[in-house]
Amino acid sequence: MSNTISIRKGLDIRLVGEATKEIKEIPVSKTVCLSPIDFHGLIPKMVVKEGASVQVGDTIFYDKKNEKIKFVSPASGTVKQIVRAEKRRIVQIIIESDSKQTCKKFEVKKIADTSKEEMLDLLLESGIWPSMKQRPLDVIADPSKDPKGIFVSSFDSSPLAPDYSFVLSEKMEQVQMGLNALNVLAEGKVHLSSRNNSEFSKMQNVSHHTINGMHPAGNIGTQIHHIDPVNKGEFVWCMNIQDVVALGKLMETGTVDAKKCIAITGSEVSTPAYMNIHSGSLMSDILKDNVIGQNVRYISGNVLTGDQKSIDEYISYYHNQVTVIPEGNEYKFFLTTGWLGLGFDKFSNSRLFPTFLLPKSKKFKLDTNTNGEERAFVVTGELERVFPFDILPMHLAKAAITDDIDGMENLGIYEVAPEDFALCEYVCTTKINIQEKIRQGLDLIASECM
Repeated sequence: MSNTISIRKGLDIRLVGEATKEIKEIPVSKTVCLSPIDFHGLIPKMVVKEGASVQVGDTIFYDKKNEKIKFVSPASGTVKQIVRAEKRRIVQIIIESDSKQTCKKFEVKKIADTSKEEMLDLLLESGIWPSMKQRPLDVIADPSKDPKGIFVSSFDSSPLAPDYSFVLSEKMEQVQMGLNALNVLAEGKVHLSSRNNSEFSKMQNVSHHTINGMHPAGNIGTQIHHIDPVNKGEFVWCMNIQDVVALGKLMETGTVDAKKCIAITGSEVSTPAYMNIHSGSLMSDILKDNVIGQNVRYISGNVLTGDQKSIDEYISYYHNQVTVIPEGNEYKFFLTTGWLGLGFDKFSNSRLFPTFLLPKSKKFKLDTNTNGEERAFVVTGELERVFPFDILPMHLAKAAITDDIDGMENLGIYEVAPEDFALCEYVCTTKINIQEKIRQGLDLIASECM
């Protein structure tokens, strides 16, 4: 039985540079990276040393707070370098890949014959567990907690996001196997969200939910809020649909598949398309001979929640997209492209510019310029128009800024993650980094209330 949910608040930011329906294959990067800083709150404990030989699936480090949570190599080869920052904090493990790409073999049973404890141990041992996120707090799920459900979104509504219906069109068997494995963990409480007429609506052993509306309809937080909200003391788990496929392949072959399909997008990409890569690949290998300009911003992820990277850095663990847009550090003449310009090339969530009269098919080439400095955080009503939760976003953000624990708890901090406030940050005239403030608030709640 399908449950249809219509999201009435939100905003679709229409950008130039959507990936064409073409998947390219590239060789594994000469070096790949497994970075502990991709996992919020993690304190890594190394298992291997520099110079050690590793296979795909070999444990590289584990979580010092919970030794059962292991992080494995995305490629076979040699551990080239362990990069440390201040106070010897480990920030990167660089692995020099080889041409063979051999994989560690794990012992798997038929899903029907696997108990919940055995499935949990397999996910922890194989290194797939870090793909499982938890609400509240938006961190790696705690395997000792009993979730009231597992949520999977089969689509992403963020700007220029990959189309998973296209990416996974030939992997539906692995999707079903992954969902069956999650069913063992959740004891039948798996929720799958999809768009109308999606191939994912044919999946079995899940509770189907059809989500209509603008971004952030594809955010897992939005879906959880409208399907089964999280209260204090409750936990839900969530996993990206491509990680569900990796779990299905593990159950099918007994090996970890570290490859995934990402979207190469943005107005500064000469040929936007899809690309099969290894997790943690080098940005220069992903974007080789495919960037138009020089003064550009490289983003691992989408323009709202992604990480700024240099061309010599690596794609982040949780991202399935690379975006390249113009850098916004050039002066704009105020009579033409500045604040007195007519704005025929500008996108706005309000009717400030005449472009609101243009058809919805019109797309825009936007840069990173914030068009102003940080200002006073006052009530404007802008955030409420794009925030589809039954929560007061302005008041919750203020409570997070002022470290008001009681206020955050009363206003719904347990339901949200930083990405849920990405659109609020985009439309807010104050230019305050709201996502950062919400993360600080969640960290305070974790230390004082969990």
